[in-house]
Amino acid sequence: MSDNPDTKQIVEKLTDKSKDLSRWYTEVILMAQLADYAPVKGCMVIRPYGYAIWESIKERLDKRLKETGHVNAYFPLLIPESFLSKEAEHVKGFAPEVAWVTQGGNHQLEERLAIRPTSEAIICHMYAKWIRSWRDLPVLINQWANVLRWEMVTRPFLRTTEFLWQEGHTVHATEAEAEEEALKILGLYQDLIQNDLAMPVIIGRKSEKERFAGALRTYTLEALMPDGKALQAGTSHNLGQGFAKAFGISFLDEEGKRRLPWQTSWGVSTRLIGGVILSHGDDAGLIIPPNIAPTQVVIVPIWQSQTYKQVREKVDKIYNSLKSKFRVEADVREGYTPGWKFNEHEMRGVPIRIEIGPKDIEKGQVVLVRRDTREKKAVAEEDLQRAIEKNLTDIQENLFEKAKKFREKNTREVSDFQAFKRLIDKGGFLKAGWCGDEVCEMAVKDQTTATIRAIPFDSKKDNCVHCGKAGKLVYFAKSY
Repeated sequence: MSDNPDTKQIVEKLTDKSKDLSRWYTEVILMAQLADYAPVKGCMVIRPYGYAIWESIKERLDKRLKETGHVNAYFPLLIPESFLSKEAEHVKGFAPEVAWVTQGGNHQLEERLAIRPTSEAIICHMYAKWIRSWRDLPVLINQWANVLRWEMVTRPFLRTTEFLWQEGHTVHATEAEAEEEALKILGLYQDLIQNDLAMPVIIGRKSEKERFAGALRTYTLEALMPDGKALQAGTSHNLGQGFAKAFGISFLDEEGKRRLPWQTSWGVSTRLIGGVILSHGDDAGLIIPPNIAPTQVVIVPIWQSQTYKQVREKVDKIYNSLKSKFRVEADVREGYTPGWKFNEHEMRGVPIRIEIGPKDIEKGQVVLVRRDTREKKAVAEEDLQRAIEKNLTDIQENLFEKAKKFREKNTREVSDFQAFKRLIDKGGFLKAGWCGDEVCEMAVKDQTTATIRAIPFDSKKDNCVHCGKAGKLVYFAKSY
């Protein structure tokens, strides 16, 4: 075995996930080499393996966006203070999180520049220049970028000072078109998160208190993590006409009348990686859903010096037969035992491991191991491709169903506030009535730290859990 210190670190026993989720989470990120702490507090370095997962998510979402007519662009990182101040509610909502540039080189700046916490201000300034007539609409632009929000309490991927995301910013002629866009994107996000990341989510509208600063309506996707806390996995906003008024965006309609357009914005971020880690990992490390796994299949040879040539030739042959169909890696590194390699690839969450040794070659087979269930089975070499395809599909479905069952088990309906206070400490989603009054919403938050995570689109009538007045069922939970 190699004396490389990373070797020893990989095979260290992880903290029990069920006993100390927070410590387990940090250990997995560091040991699986997803990210590391940066010198600046609250920032992280995303290492190649972690970035490969982000690239996979990005590729799948980017494809969905382009298929629905969206195009990518890029806007500046620095935003003049006067721009950010134009929409009062927006600047008020972000003021505590904004980092400012006040000096360039040796010169004091005449106007402070904000490092973007989000890009509505700079993008709306450009849209005011570009949009003239109804023929220019709709504008369907997305950008992949980094943003900076000065957070006090941070955790890698879940909440960091700087993070990566995409932010879409669209402009439409009518309110109906903007609303359709906001809900369409919500559906794209739901498809990505559930079908590729294997994380079940509830969708709905945010309360007025929880909506995006400056938006008309905010729609959300909420996932439930193993500690019973909700993770906001993405949001889509109908911005209404507030930003158009503030930034002077207007267009001439088909009758020659000047009108204000309607806008949307929406985004998901590297927070999704944190959700994947928490949702699927176990006491051996990560379990990456096959659809987004950088490596779907790893081939690990089992050899001695006298069988090296025979096994290596077979490994190369199988690798070459699979590489056009799957994201496959042959781990032929020397100086590492097969057992160490097993531990490493389990820690990194590779969905399928293929083991090949001299005895397997004699039998014309390989050993296939599933990461999610640890199930081992011998597979004839000629059946290997079909077996991998089936197992990748089964793993993807199993991870989603397991997470869904957990959510269902930890979603409760409650009508009494005393019971609410007892149950919320156990974690999970609580479905309870809310009258729509912010006073009751804040009273629940103040007494329990739980917030309204989503108001379902099909919410049924129920009396408010706090005041008893008529209302609708909503989802409450504690959150990150």
